[in-house]
Amino acid sequence: MRRTRDLHPVNALTDLALAVPRADAPPRAALFTRTGWSILVAALVVNCVLVPLAALAVPADSPFALSAYALTLAGKIMCYALCAVALDLVWGYCGVLSLGHGLFFALGGYAMGMYLMRQIGRDGVYHSDLPDFMVFLDWKAFPWFWRGSDSLPWALAMVVLVPGVVAFVFGWFAFRSRVKGVYLSIITQALTYAAMLLFFRNDTGFGGNNGFTDFKRIAGFPIAALETRVVLFVSTGLALAAGFVACRAIVRSKMGRVVTAIRDAESRVMSTGYDPLPYKLAVWTFSAVLCGIAGALYVPQVGIINPSEMAPANSIEMVIWVAIGGRGTLVGPMVGAALVNGAKSYFTAAFPEFWLFFLGALFVAATLFLPRGVAGLFRRKPS
Repeated sequence: MRRTRDLHPVNALTDLALAVPRADAPPRAALFTRTGWSILVAALVVNCVLVPLAALAVPADSPFALSAYALTLAGKIMCYALCAVALDLVWGYCGVLSLGHGLFFALGGYAMGMYLMRQIGRDGVYHSDLPDFMVFLDWKAFPWFWRGSDSLPWALAMVVLVPGVVAFVFGWFAFRSRVKGVYLSIITQALTYAAMLLFFRNDTGFGGNNGFTDFKRIAGFPIAALETRVVLFVSTGLALAAGFVACRAIVRSKMGRVVTAIRDAESRVMSTGYDPLPYKLAVWTFSAVLCGIAGALYVPQVGIINPSEMAPANSIEMVIWVAIGGRGTLVGPMVGAALVNGAKSYFTAAFPEFWLFFLGALFVAATLFLPRGVAGLFRRKPS
């Protein structure tokens, strides 16, 4: 039987000669197959057409109607799926196990939350231009870092820049110092934990333990209105699709092959003349930005952001989504995030005292019986 070409990522080392194209080099793989494009288009049609119709046009007593609760739950799960794709990019393809991506998610959420708090205006409990928590703490003016937070374009820029800059600075020092493996994972978790303790303080200007909540409007529209929630849902679906396509384009490119080779044999990649630092730093920063966007879309749909989003357990849970879905597949982590959070929504309501046991059992079972995750069930075995 004719043996197909081994596609194990270690062979990316031999494909680094793509810097000087060879006559016998394999053709560049397409971004998606025809089936893949069909599935993506179908998902966009469901997200942008069918779901809005089910929420807005179908009578509430119809079995095809979509309630506001279901719409919010689906939107929240899609935000988690975007985080899972972002984490898979750095862990599954770059080999960097981050236990601190919850920080980037929360930073994006806080950047959007600051704007939403400014949109409350004088509709708060104290009828002041300042948020209620600032009035309660007897603050007389906004801190300097709240400047511009009443502008939606400024808030959107901060959603991207704040997680991106924090990730870039951290990654520059960590990767430049050649910190990797379990040591890097511990440092990412320590960074997230330190940020959580900082945001818990009332004098930092981020609402302390309660965080931001009681939002009224976004871009001038009532945030609780069903039409607004539909727009947020559609925006989340489009962001998830765009993030997935962008990550797919990265891993299928020459840069992606270099990153995969760095994951498997960084020292050998360096011996071929490639500097791993810019590749790892670019992937790491882009992943953080995706998490920040997910956090910004999460906050107006859920209605709250507080320091508990930075809890180490949240970042570890993201790793579980990727592991259960299938590391290094991009599609698998989205499935894992949907499965785990869908089950979480059910079990926390039906069996709240057993949810954590279920999550632990699910992770152990996936490790023992599905080492490649759910996506591994659909992978073809090499002939």
